[in-house]
Amino acid sequence: MNTFLNYLVVAALFALVLAPVALGVARERRIDRQLREAERGRRASGPPETESAARRVAAARRPHLGRWARV
Repeated sequence: MNTFLNYLVVAALFALVLAPVALGVARERRIDRQLREAERGRRASGPPETESAARRVAAARRPHLGRWARV
């Protein structure tokens, strides 16, 4: 019984040490997958047209900054 508990403690410590590593790897894989999907979407839509890319952006008002503040 003592040997079993020793193995159980070692396995629990091993799991506690490797848990953050496993979570980090899973997070990195998810981010990589999202970046690949975004890149595929960008390629499918093609490059932006020159005319629309050079269009002037109108200033928007921010009501929380007051009437005088413009972006």
